[in-house]
Amino acid sequence: MKMSRIFTKTLRDAPKDETAKNGALLTRAGFIHKEMAGVYDYLPLGLIVIEKIKNVIREELNKLGCEEVLMSALQNPEPWEKTGRFDDQEVDIWFKTALSSGGELGLAPTHEEPMVNMLKSYISSYKDLPVYVYQFQTKFRNELRAKSGIMRGREFLMKDLYSFHTSEEDLDKFYAQVEQAYACIFKRLGLGDSTFETFASGGIFSKYSHEYQTFLPVGEDTVYYNPDKSLVFNKEVFTDEVLDEFKAVREDFRETNAAEVGNIFKLKFKYTEPLGLKFADENNESKTIYMGCYGIGVSRVMGVIAEKYADDKGLVWPEEVAPFKYHLVAIGESGTKVADDLYSEFADKILYDDRASARPGEKFADADLIGLPYRIVISDKTLTEDSVEVTDRRTGETRMVKTIDLKGLFL
Repeated sequence: MKMSRIFTKTLRDAPKDETAKNGALLTRAGFIHKEMAGVYDYLPLGLIVIEKIKNVIREELNKLGCEEVLMSALQNPEPWEKTGRFDDQEVDIWFKTALSSGGELGLAPTHEEPMVNMLKSYISSYKDLPVYVYQFQTKFRNELRAKSGIMRGREFLMKDLYSFHTSEEDLDKFYAQVEQAYACIFKRLGLGDSTFETFASGGIFSKYSHEYQTFLPVGEDTVYYNPDKSLVFNKEVFTDEVLDEFKAVREDFRETNAAEVGNIFKLKFKYTEPLGLKFADENNESKTIYMGCYGIGVSRVMGVIAEKYADDKGLVWPEEVAPFKYHLVAIGESGTKVADDLYSEFADKILYDDRASARPGEKFADADLIGLPYRIVISDKTLTEDSVEVTDRRTGETRMVKTIDLKGLFL
């Protein structure tokens, strides 16, 4: 990707209505474009980040034997009416649209009902179970107040996984496997040191659910954690009764803000029972299927990473999710010739600032703003020493690498 060819441009200032740091920096750096409150476009660099986050999640889920699908965003009201969740009094975040032929459809805020309804066509026997199905899907939620950049939107990208089991024991077993997978996912995404499994309300069908909360000053949630962070509670369950259950002392806990990036939930029969998803067991007796659900906010994770790592110069991407590993800057005629040759060989790993009209200071500022892990400067000056300059974006440390060793960085 060459900066002379990208249709997007870096901006000196963020839009006046973009107050969140992640939204401001991602917009200025050319990763996203704001359509309206809570609705964003993902531009070429931003889309690469989204796809890299998805690939990390996909790899870890596929190790568990999960199968990927893509379901429709438009929703038939019928299955939702059976669970009572198409009623605006029960779920007040629906976007709904009238059909010209009469009736209305909804835009999915989540996919429990359609997933269960679909699997009725494919599951009939205990031999068909367990089943683990996930998707990356755009969700729509009519939030009263969309804020915090891409960390809370009316249209956003989610990974939602649903599991189906013959027994509660099997559900518990898979649930534990997902817990381990989530720990790996957030570690690979660069959030492992600040994201913790958090006890939250389980609603009417389980005592607790688990959220994955990233400690973040601008997070919208309040959580409480003990010294080694082995116990973290959402404010909603931080009661004396719960503390007694965990043999914990209130004075041992500290309060902090956090951003929810994922959750896992044992739904049991919450949706399978009203929608009639059953299986015949070994004795040919009809039984209701157990269900779990497991979400990760993909676009929200991107915003959280931007918030967590950004400094006063711009974004700072962890290597696993950075759109490219290297930001190549060419200065001078000789520097440009060497940079051109390097780019032609390793284009998939390089964002190349080949702009002839941009001054060196402008190129360096844009490299800091975009935030790739390493900046390589090839100039007439460095070439007089038969070297190039390599700067670590995270630490700011610069070292000289001999041109003869340059290709070794990419291998």
